[in-house]
This record gives sequence, structure tokens and C-alpha cells, in this order.
Amino acid sequence: MNSFSEIAQTIKDNDKIIILRHTNPDPDALGSQRGLANAIKEAYPEKSVLLGGNNAEGLKWLSTMDEVKDEDFNDALVIVTDTANTERIDDDRYNNGKFLIKIDHHPNDDAYGDQLFVNTDASSSSEIIADLISEVSDLKLSKNVAYYLYAGIVGDTGRFLYPATTQHTMNVAGEFLALGIDAKNINIKMNEITLPQAKLQGELFNRLKIDGSGAAVAVIDQALIDQLNITREQANSVVSTPGRLKEVHAWLEAVQKDDGTYRMHLRSQGPIINELAKEHNGGGHPLASGADAKDLAEVEEMFQELIQIVNDYYKKGE
Repeated sequence: MNSFSEIAQTIKDNDKIIILRHTNPDPDALGSQRGLANAIKEAYPEKSVLLGGNNAEGLKWLSTMDEVKDEDFNDALVIVTDTANTERIDDDRYNNGKFLIKIDHHPNDDAYGDQLFVNTDASSSSEIIADLISEVSDLKLSKNVAYYLYAGIVGDTGRFLYPATTQHTMNVAGEFLALGIDAKNINIKMNEITLPQAKLQGELFNRLKIDGSGAAVAVIDQALIDQLNITREQANSVVSTPGRLKEVHAWLEAVQKDDGTYRMHLRSQGPIINELAKEHNGGGHPLASGADAKDLAEVEEMFQELIQIVNDYYKKGE
């Protein structure tokens, strides 16, 4: 593991920088990426700093990407934020630069990069970027930088509801507010859904299968996606919905992909579910992970495994 000062020196020593993050980005991926980029540009205006990856239609209000060409990677420092493993980096050229840095808060199962800083106790990668800025004299926490980092923290803490929210998280967010960021706009955007998404939430409750243990599963298939005329990005955005039910302690949401397989979203209010995700080509946080299922049989297999995990958890009295 490297120190903030070592990473800061590498940033200082490189004039071409490309910042990447994971596929299907959430607010923390975009917020940490854009927040770090803005901090670097404000400290070193002469540097070239590009943001790579595909745009997320529903999050264009937060950040959009640059066009990054193959030649841009020549002699470039590449920084990847909020991405646990190389398979999820939203640019296959991530290793084409001259140096690679990983900054993340997920379990460090894939310790890639020439330098890396991983803090699994942080609420978000945006919180880590804020800590980096606070410890490095050249980098400054401006209002412009704080806006994006606040969005990242709000996104990954579920508006400060999730267990990863700590006193330090709240102190960092307080610093952002003291700078006068437009927190109201961020919170409105985070809470905003379209009418089709609202209909999807209702349909999700109808489709939700809840076991007596408190484990639950819902499948969003291609037929429902077509019926509601929603994108997969919109379908993925309702993953937290089952957690509002008193009867649900951990759940799976299966969203069918173009090839007929399923993207699995795993969430929990206590039982540890990231090991289950790892067994199905995925991973993530102990209480929030992602995986893949090749068909409905594997979805059901994961559901049965989740039931066992939840039962074991509550038998231990946790």
C-alpha cells in the first residue's frame, strides 16, 4: 500500500493524466473521478487531465467524459478510482500508460497498479479523494471539487443511511457544505426518478419473492424492460427498493442483459453477501455487491445460497 504523499508525488511528476473508473458508473465513480481531475487541474493548470469511460445517460447532470484516443495513453499516468478489479475498469486500455494507480474503497481482492491506496473503512472513493486533498499541500479543496465529492459520498452512503457512514464521513461532508456547494441540487437529482422507474418500483414489489428468513429476490426480465420502455441503467437504479420492506434483510435483484444472462445486484442489512458474489463472477462490499448469472437456474441457486447465509447470520444472534 502506498501513502498519499507517494501518490501525490507521482501526480506532480506527470504532465499527462487519464482518470478512469468502473463500468456502469454510479455517483461515487463519477464523483471521485471528476473531483480528483478538478483538484489536479486547479493545482497544475498546465497538465493534461482526461476523463475516460462511457457516459451514463442518467448521470450526465453530474459528469460527462472526454474523448480519449489511443495516443493519449502514450507516456500517460493512468489513475483508476472506485474500481475493485481490472475486469470492471471502463476502458480496456487502462494498462497502456506508463504508470497505473488504483484508489478504491472496495475489498482489495485484485491489487492491481504500480501504486495503490485502498481503504475499506471509507464510505466511498470520494471520501478517500477528499482525504488525499486534505493531506497534500499542492491540492486544494475548492467549492468546484467539493461538489463532485459530495455527490459521490451521498450516492455511496444512501444519503448517509448506510453503515459505512462514520463521524469522519459527516465531518468531510460538513467541510463541503461550509464551502457553499449546491447540496440541494445534488439531493434533488439523487432522489429524482422517471414515471417508468416509478412503475418499475411498483412492479418490483409485485415480483419480489420473500423467504421466511428475510432473503428476497426479484427478476427484471427483458419483457418488463420492453413493456415499461426503460433502459437497463434505469432498471439497475431501483436496486435499493426491496430494502424498504420490514420483512426483507438481504436481497437479490436480477436484471436481464442483451445476451439473456443476468446482472445480479446483491444488497444486505446485515448478513455478509460479498463472498456469495465472488462465487458467481462478482464481488464488492460486504453489504453491497454485484455478480453475474448465466440463467434463471443460477439466479435461483444464488437465492437458495442467500437464504442459507441469512439463516446462519441470525442463528448466530448477529
